[in-house]
Amino acid sequence: MQRTFLKTKLHRATVTDANLNYEGSLSIDPELMQAADILPYEKVDVVNINNGARFTTYAILGRPNSGEICLNGAAARLGQIGDRVIIITYVNLNEDEFESHHPKAILLDENNHIKSIQESPIGYVTD
Repeated sequence: MQRTFLKTKLHRATVTDANLNYEGSLSIDPELMQAADILPYEKVDVVNINNGARFTTYAILGRPNSGEICLNGAAARLGQIGDRVIIITYVNLNEDEFESHHPKAILLDENNHIKSIQESPIGYVTD
């Protein structure tokens, strides 16, 4: 049996643009996509910290070295420039792969520069 787990997240990214007239998707600076192991057209979930909106779309390459995070198409109605968002990807794992999986969190500053990268082994919280 496979289960779905967090693969990576871009944490507290700042929305830099919103383009209602684009056909859809989320434009992301390629450097951020590489750091988060996100491929073009990969499914992503987006959580808007400012307004609580949550939606699923796919990632496309933004402008290199720009820090771009652009909500395109209908997603442009779910946030605005300056909103902070979390961009999440997932992976399907078999139970025997679970123990060796290390989700990655890329923490960003207000200009979408990488502050730190955290990799955490999955495990159970114990006191």
